[in-house]
Amino acid sequence: MSISSRFAVGVHILTLIEFNKDGVSSSEYLAESVNTNPALIRKIIGMLKKAELVEVHPGIAGANLAKKLSEITLLDVYKAVNVVPENELFSVHENPNPKCLVGRNIQETIIPILSIAQLAMEKVLGSVTIEDIFEAIVEKEKQK
Repeated sequence: MSISSRFAVGVHILTLIEFNKDGVSSSEYLAESVNTNPALIRKIIGMLKKAELVEVHPGIAGANLAKKLSEITLLDVYKAVNVVPENELFSVHENPNPKCLVGRNIQETIIPILSIAQLAMEKVLGSVTIEDIFEAIVEKEKQK
C-alpha cells in the first residue's frame, strides 16, 4: 500500500497554478499536465479549496492560489487531500490472537513507534513549502 496519489497531484496542481499565474488554470489545463481526467482534478481542487489553499469561482474557469507559495506547506496539502484519516498512516491489524505471545503484545509495542514515524514524516512535510518545490523545478529545468 502507498499514500494516495492525491497528495502528489495536489502538490502538482498548486505548483502548476503558480507557473501559469498569468494564464487560466482550468481543470482541463491542469489535467493535461498531470495526465489524468479533469474530473479528478476538480475533485482535488475542491479539497484544496476547502482547505483554503486555492480560490475558485463558480462559472469562471480556473483556480488561483489563496496564499503565498511560501505559506503553503506540503503538510497543508497532505491534510487537505485526506491522504489518510487523522493519525492512521499506519494500520495495525485489529484482532491478533491473545493466546499468542506476539499477538497479545504486538499492538501496544508497535503503535507508539508508528506514531513517532508518522510525526517525523509530518514534521518533514511541514518544513517544505510549495515555494521550495517551485524553485526546485526551476533549477532542475535550468540543468536540462
